[in-house]
Amino acid sequence: MVRMPVVAGRFYEGKAEILTERIQNCFLTGLGPGRLPGDDPGTTRELKAIIAPHAGYMYSGMPAAHSFLRLYEDGKPQHIVIIGPNHYGVGARAAVCNENWETPLGTVRYDTELGSAIVEENEHASNDCVAHSSEHSIEVQLPFLQFMFGEDLSFVPICIREPTYELCESIGKTIASLANDLDILVIASSDFTHFESAESAKKKDSQAMEYLEFLDPQGFIDFVQSHRVSICGAGPIATAMVYAKERGATRFDVLKYTNSGDMTGNYKDVVAYVSAEIV
Repeated sequence: MVRMPVVAGRFYEGKAEILTERIQNCFLTGLGPGRLPGDDPGTTRELKAIIAPHAGYMYSGMPAAHSFLRLYEDGKPQHIVIIGPNHYGVGARAAVCNENWETPLGTVRYDTELGSAIVEENEHASNDCVAHSSEHSIEVQLPFLQFMFGEDLSFVPICIREPTYELCESIGKTIASLANDLDILVIASSDFTHFESAESAKKKDSQAMEYLEFLDPQGFIDFVQSHRVSICGAGPIATAMVYAKERGATRFDVLKYTNSGDMTGNYKDVVAYVSAEIV
């Protein structure tokens, strides 16, 4: 089975040539990093996880390019897990979609080895593509990976519904235990504060990210939930942080912080975007 794209032509261009041009511009122009990935990926492989936003490329593509350029220059991991929020509330709590995924740039294979191990070893994870059927948060990350790494690409998609710290900790530790034998990078897909003024969004996001700077995933998700901060991927971020800490991470760095007002000029009602690394 193949999971067909559901937001191609809306969140990003639906034709390969135009989409490739859009991604190039995300790297090169405006709020992007100002350069394309080089001829060959790096070889350092010190990154444990990255955070990338998941709005339409017009708004979040340029900040997202900072995370993906960092990933490319760090080196291509053998295994990639993309964890996204469940915006629609359907399906399993930790839904692993065990299908190949199609985008306008081709097919990204499901990583059967790693995905099957996660489902087998974690009590909360289950094979479920229903949760992914209308979800955009994971899909929008794939064209960036395809642009950088070409056709030789596989991944495990995990959609998290109603995240608790217990669930995030469990999933993060399961992936970390599997990384004893496998080279794994985790991508947490999340936008930050939604539909507030740019000033209010930045204040709330900065407070939330203080917990990430202290490598405190439980403090982060507790703060977000208790203060009703509208960071939609708080669960994926906390899971990625648990994983990274288990793998010896010592640092969280923000690579780029922007908001939709930087594109629209409306700073009274924005969605904020963060690209970050956990090393």
